[in-house]
Amino acid sequence: MNVFVLTEGGKKIGFGHIARCLSLCQAFEEFGTVPEFIVNGDETIKDLLSDRKYLSLNWIEDIKVLDVLQGADIVVIDSYMADLRIYLKVCDAVKISVYLDDNKRLDYPAGIVINGGIDAEMLGYIKREGISYLLGPGYAPLRKAFWDVTEKEIRENIGTIMVTFGGDDIRNLTPGVLELLVDEYPGVCKEIVIGKGFSNSVRIKAAADKNTRLHYNLDAEAMLGLMLGSDVAISAGGQTLYELARVGVPAIAIAVADNQINNIKGWQHAGCIEYAGWWEDGGVFNKMANSLKTVKGQDVRTKLSQTGRYLVDGRGAKRAVGYIVNGVYNKLI
Repeated sequence: MNVFVLTEGGKKIGFGHIARCLSLCQAFEEFGTVPEFIVNGDETIKDLLSDRKYLSLNWIEDIKVLDVLQGADIVVIDSYMADLRIYLKVCDAVKISVYLDDNKRLDYPAGIVINGGIDAEMLGYIKREGISYLLGPGYAPLRKAFWDVTEKEIRENIGTIMVTFGGDDIRNLTPGVLELLVDEYPGVCKEIVIGKGFSNSVRIKAAADKNTRLHYNLDAEAMLGLMLGSDVAISAGGQTLYELARVGVPAIAIAVADNQINNIKGWQHAGCIEYAGWWEDGGVFNKMANSLKTVKGQDVRTKLSQTGRYLVDGRGAKRAVGYIVNGVYNKLI
């Protein structure tokens, strides 16, 4: 069984697509196959894929990719940039096509659509012959470190606040968040995650106080450890919210991209997070501060934690790949 992954990532567009594709790859490895990546990206993806077989190629524009894929058993596509024309060509070239989606972006050709979003089942996907839909947080692809997680202790008081805005912090929010926390919570430990694509490290270092700890380029295991030790997290509205929910960390979310808004509202409706607003809102930091006051009580944080763990069990990647392999591929051979 040969499997390819077509995706994108880098300093300007973030690393979320690559991260969740890595989660699916770890699940494919449980079934005895190692997928090969073809990534439209820049030099910043090297560390993320250092232990993977991958080709750096603008596969959206370079039609030669079809020669590589011709006759492949399974191809996974995770992209916001590729148009329907690309999907149709890949679908014609391979046996099984799998599409990761967040917002019903395209009218996908025959294959398997995976949307592990909290709001996926409310998007109104139309059932069509030749397409299977794997929808909802039960199919959220989390990295292997988050598959089996011990129950988190919810402490009486907030002693540690984690701040994480992905691998690049495209809106430069980390410095402002840290400055507010240093001013209003000087005695609380501030755990600040700094990714490979950050361009604001100097300001972050300048804002840090004696209770601030800076963490650079953390792998999944290190992120898990940081989450288990944190009482609250302040995060963007992407993939990290699913990992926080899995661990049971009460989260305050700030939307940094249009495609995050429905996701965040779904989490808010489910009672898993506090929403501080859109990153450009004039009062977003004040709303974040108010949200911290809202989750101050142990009972509030306990409820948020339990709800998140109930909705995300960490088995989404294995569940999705199990369907792809056992439910579709094994019936073709």
